[in-house]
Amino acid sequence: MSESCNHDCASCGKACGERKGAPADFSAPLNAASHVGRVIAVASGKGGVGKSLVTTLLAVAASKAGKKVGILDADITGPSIPRSFGLSGGTYGTDDGIEPTCSTAGIRVMSLNMLVENPSDPVVWRGPVIAGVVKQFWTDVHWGELDVLFVDMPPGTGDVPLTVFQSLPVDGVVVVTTPQDLVEMIVSKSVKMAEMMKKPVVGLVENMSYLSCPYCGKRIDVFGESKAEALAKRFSIPETLCLPVDPSFAASVDAGAAELLEVPGFADFAARVLSV
Repeated sequence: MSESCNHDCASCGKACGERKGAPADFSAPLNAASHVGRVIAVASGKGGVGKSLVTTLLAVAASKAGKKVGILDADITGPSIPRSFGLSGGTYGTDDGIEPTCSTAGIRVMSLNMLVENPSDPVVWRGPVIAGVVKQFWTDVHWGELDVLFVDMPPGTGDVPLTVFQSLPVDGVVVVTTPQDLVEMIVSKSVKMAEMMKKPVVGLVENMSYLSCPYCGKRIDVFGESKAEALAKRFSIPETLCLPVDPSFAASVDAGAAELLEVPGFADFAARVLSV
């Protein structure tokens, strides 16, 4: 290494033993017949916190606001998005690519459950294969013209989240959590991974945050006091929303009627997240 080295290998024409190459580019090209305006990933450091519910609600809110919306279900081993919209059956291919299935309101959905014969069969695949399928959902699916594509991520910080962050042009991340004491660790993992991948965290949703008594309306902190605002402040997350424990959420999703859900405050939250 020369004494005059400025450590900028990209602008240096000399060859030396400590020369560093340019960072590897893992970005994947979008399907040639498609155009996607924004990509928003919905993530969490652990499972069972409601990522699919939040993804669904975001997509429905954006659709009701007049946007053309798609959902890429990246949770390959536990896909649940099709059930939320009452979608079943396979998809098909055209000259433009694999055609996603459309919900009643026109939300375009691609999930592994659209490609397997029996959706209840387990997906026993290794990580690289699963990550490859997620990438193909971006490159081989004919999404058409979309204003926003939401990506329902699997839990954790493994192969699939890494593939999504490296291969797709993610514009923002919405982190989903719950009010338990270990929540700080959960949010920290997701936020730190997003920071490592240079993806902004644009929103935090605390699911199952409280229960409203059906008789007196009193707020009950079933899983402990809300930590949403404190966490948002600590990690500089611009938008937050607390969702209650509400049996109607599960009932609507189980019935495939997610597009009929009315969640107070969610439309405004979605609009703010998409404007960040």
